Amino acid sequence: QVQLVESGGGLVQAGGSLRLSCAASLRTFNDYVMGWFRQAPGKEREFVASINRDGGRTVYEGSVQGRFTISRDNAKNTVDLQMNRLKSEDTAVYYCAAAFGHGLTMIRGDFSSWGQGTQVTVSS
Repeated sequence: QVQLVESGGGLVQAGGSLRLSCAASLRTFNDYVMGWFRQAPGKEREFVASINRDGGRTVYEGSVQGRFTISRDNAKNTVDLQMNRLKSEDTAVYYCAAAFGHGLTMIRGDFSSWGQGTQVTVSS
């Protein structure tokens, strides 16, 4: 049973920073591409960032490029999302996700395991 648990969400002012973390109960964590998605009220869940199995390659959604950084620690089975220069439009529930059997991907359907989400609220 794959379990992903996010932490680190909260309320922050625009321009501030937050760091999200996801702990994964995966026996072979480094076999999974890991990603972060977000869902704002009334909107579809959208891709934010993903990282390949060894952490050497990343990809970002355009509006977060240069502000967010995804990283992973395969020894600790964790994946983090450092979010800087936050904007009100970054307000959403953020989800950690795991994709098995894929290369680096942004496609929501490739991710088969999901966390429960953590709320990020950016006040303007």
